[in-house]
Amino acid sequence: MKWCKLLILASVMVSLLHSPEPAQALSQLKVHGKTAIVVIDDFGNNTGGTKEVMELPFKVTVAVMPFMPNTVNDAKRAHAAGHDVIVHMPMEALSGKKHWLGPGAITTDLSDTEIRTRVHAAIDNVPYAVGMNNHMGSKATVDPRVMRNVLQACKERGFFFLDSHTNYRSIVAKVAREVKVPCFVNHIFLDDVHTKAAIQKQFMLMRQHLNQHDVCVAIGHVGNAGKITASVLKEQMEKMSKEQITFKKITELLDPVNKTMVNM
Repeated sequence: MKWCKLLILASVMVSLLHSPEPAQALSQLKVHGKTAIVVIDDFGNNTGGTKEVMELPFKVTVAVMPFMPNTVNDAKRAHAAGHDVIVHMPMEALSGKKHWLGPGAITTDLSDTEIRTRVHAAIDNVPYAVGMNNHMGSKATVDPRVMRNVLQACKERGFFFLDSHTNYRSIVAKVAREVKVPCFVNHIFLDDVHTKAAIQKQFMLMRQHLNQHDVCVAIGHVGNAGKITASVLKEQMEKMSKEQITFKKITELLDPVNKTMVNM
């Protein structure tokens, strides 16, 4: 597990060094000033921080795992609160057992047809979803065949894809350009370390990123440390808003044509 954590850390470091903007042409973006996008993963199990994130005074993007006990309820609550909803699609990692991923996961041994079938089923299971990102996926996101099928299914449903960037060798953005699916890339994980001080430090990295770029995408989580994440998130959103940083939902980065498409 130690080498897996190092791989994720390397992914974050490379992301910050190369500062990838969304994979589609930057002319697609609708940005005024500095824009922060916060995505919160792992909804669907009614775990720690769920209520607190839902009630944030700022809009976020809520990533809901399919086929979980609270999948439908969490998606409906997030939509009612004005947040974006996306499918948090379980995908095969380089380590760990496949059954840890949960039901309906995308693994590299699946056929093309089965991959597409599972993506469509997951989308059908998450009400109000407008896009998708990967849960884990350090193995799946470096497999061109797998990601081509995932992204083609997303295209059929008018979805964008957010690469969580759990592997710095990810080929998602490249394949998305080929398939012509709007694709965004995560820049920073907010809560790999479950302490208030560590999460606050990640928000400082967001500020550093925004000193050089117009957009920063960051991912946090509900779960064991979800309440800590939600508390720091609210605090930092209030502070950063006074610093002329605007927090937006991810769909607000799409141009009107694509925004219409993803809300179909």
